[in-house]
Amino acid sequence: MKKHAGAEKKRVKRSLGSASSTARDSGSDPPARKQGVKKDVFQLFAEKVRDNKGLESRWAVMEEARVEYFRGKDFVSFLKNHPECKEILEEDKDLDAEDIANVLLGKNLLVRCDRVTKTLRPGKKKLSTWPAHLEIFRDDQAFSETDAFFAWTFEKRHPLWQTLLSFFWPVLTLAICLFPVYPHRCKLIVLYSCAGILLMILSLLFVRAVAFGAMWILLGKRVWFFPNILAEEATLKELFRFWPKKDEEEPPKWTSRLFYTVVAVVVVMLLRRHAPDEAARARYQRRMSNIIDDVLEWSPKLALSGLMENQPPVNITEAANNSSDAAAGPDHTEDADLDETQDEEEAEDLANSDIKT
Repeated sequence: MKKHAGAEKKRVKRSLGSASSTARDSGSDPPARKQGVKKDVFQLFAEKVRDNKGLESRWAVMEEARVEYFRGKDFVSFLKNHPECKEILEEDKDLDAEDIANVLLGKNLLVRCDRVTKTLRPGKKKLSTWPAHLEIFRDDQAFSETDAFFAWTFEKRHPLWQTLLSFFWPVLTLAICLFPVYPHRCKLIVLYSCAGILLMILSLLFVRAVAFGAMWILLGKRVWFFPNILAEEATLKELFRFWPKKDEEEPPKWTSRLFYTVVAVVVVMLLRRHAPDEAARARYQRRMSNIIDDVLEWSPKLALSGLMENQPPVNITEAANNSSDAAAGPDHTEDADLDETQDEEEAEDLANSDIKT
């Protein structure tokens, strides 16, 4: 351990010595100016390397912030396979990967990280290749290839398509809100396109889960086709990669496989037993068809015409009488009630006299 730390310190001194010798050889320019130019060159180099897809990297959480990081051995192999990236360093292009990484660490363009979980979890044979949680390496910030991780500290430049996409999202939101006023043909295109995409995604996830369950029960292998289909951070090529990763975990016990086999059989039998009959499926289908038809056939004109048709017809004579009664006041209402009472009494007297006769 001490030899390893001493070797890293010697490497740092060697990188600093090479940088200082380069500054002395240039001679004519002031040191501050040369330092500024060199910083800009290494900044451009860091941005170019970070934008290059040849350097494998991942995202992780470090001190409540998401960072993009890579492994030390991947950085060395990347510069070996892409020597043209060092051309941007001008007079420092002859430095090896280790010295370049140490200069980037000294300029705070990189920070060395370490995994948070350093113990094996139950059922694991080795630590995770790409940990999801990192912390800053507490010892010397020097480059190392053996189980060392390095995170970029500067903000990545956004490409043009991301900028255009940020302006496109509000337009898409407005278009979604205006869906009810689309023409009927546009509504059909949007509806069937979205339904087809949703059906394809659900079918893919279902087949993927069934294949995993069958291989896990029959062979004891954990095989996930399209392993990155649900990943939060992945490139388009990684997202649609079909072949699964190598299973690094221990095979499951036969008791667990037998238990989940019984559970799967019971679930399938319950679904078959309580499945809806033809009449129920026809009712559900008719109900959903009616809902879809209501959404597709709705338009502002139909809404306004429906409101006008639902209003009851207005009788002009009754409206005039009601308005005149309201204008006459409470006295007029009391007189009308008294006249009605008198008329009822007279009619009752006449009925009694007819009965006596």
